[in-house]
Amino acid sequence: MSDGIAITGAKTLPFSFTLPVVGAAGALFGLFAGTAQGATLLGVLGGAAICAALAWAALSLAGVERERAVKWGVIALFALAGLLVGRIAGAIVGALFGWFLGWFIYWIGRGRYRMFLPPYLTAGEVLWHYTFRVICGAVFVFLITPILVVMPLSFNAENFFTFTPEMLAFDPEGYSLKHYRDFFTSADWQQALRNSILIAPVATLLAVSFGTLAAIGLSSEHVPFRQAIMAVLISPMIVPLIISAAGMYFFYSRIGLQGTYLGVVLAHAALGIPFVIITVTATLVGFDRSLTRAAANLGANPVTTFRRVQMPLILPGVISGGLFAFITSFDEVVVVIFVGSANQQTLPWQMFTGLREQISPTILAVATILVCISIALLTTVEILRRRSERLRGMSPG
Repeated sequence: MSDGIAITGAKTLPFSFTLPVVGAAGALFGLFAGTAQGATLLGVLGGAAICAALAWAALSLAGVERERAVKWGVIALFALAGLLVGRIAGAIVGALFGWFLGWFIYWIGRGRYRMFLPPYLTAGEVLWHYTFRVICGAVFVFLITPILVVMPLSFNAENFFTFTPEMLAFDPEGYSLKHYRDFFTSADWQQALRNSILIAPVATLLAVSFGTLAAIGLSSEHVPFRQAIMAVLISPMIVPLIISAAGMYFFYSRIGLQGTYLGVVLAHAALGIPFVIITVTATLVGFDRSLTRAAANLGANPVTTFRRVQMPLILPGVISGGLFAFITSFDEVVVVIFVGSANQQTLPWQMFTGLREQISPTILAVATILVCISIALLTTVEILRRRSERLRGMSPG
């Protein structure tokens, strides 16, 4: 190593580039650590200085040949610091950041960040390449953090909506399944669960039936005013939900469906139909219409052609739309408050009531269950989407 230079085989990276970048990463971590301890500025400055110093020591003193030992040393150092500040939870967070920092120092210092990029990219293009990914990652963290907070809180042994000292210390006595037991033994929660199970599947069936037929019909070029009809059918997805709920309330109250099971089912079906139309329409884009003409030439009637030829090919899109419609119905709360009655109180409605009238951590357990159900259904949607692309020849098998 020469002064101010980190040697990376065939190329060199100046410390004037490496140290500020690593220091910026340390400042970001110090921002969170310092804020948690009530010393934000000290955390930012300390994090930047410590990480920059570690980068200098790792690249100039330790060298490349001791890279693995340096990484383990950084992990141990930050784990120990986290243990002193935040006990076991702090040690875990510190070890994770130490692992990231040990990797990041050599990733930057040895120029590995350009390894998989085209060599002709300018410095500005490389900067934007990674800045865009950092922005996307920040948005993802912003969206996913509330879920990551709710799920561990559902195992709180106390009736609190905050992490107790026992939970932060990973003490087994700080965790319990009592809120899940409350959910499965409470008459009110079980009645709300039964209502959701009775409403969501029927609403999904109606949404899939009407949405699939509408998508098939609108996919034909000879249908007049296709765009206008499509806009009307998917309007429940675009119009603010409170406006749709108020409109359904006044309409259903006029025809005697307000406060009835049928009214709630029809309202949820109307909310789910746009999802079915969009997914089925996307599936029909790659559909070969010569297959239906060939079936008709062979004597098949329209129903047989749909059942034997068209439906098997668009089935992934139909199922995907049905899953989206089911999730919409199962998680919907605004419309059911306007259209339903106390007898149709669904699970989200019960959660809303619990937050408004009595703060019960059982809500966190229910939210965790709903999140797990949504993740399972969305995973199924993604599997079906990839299968549909393979069937249509849009991706390799």
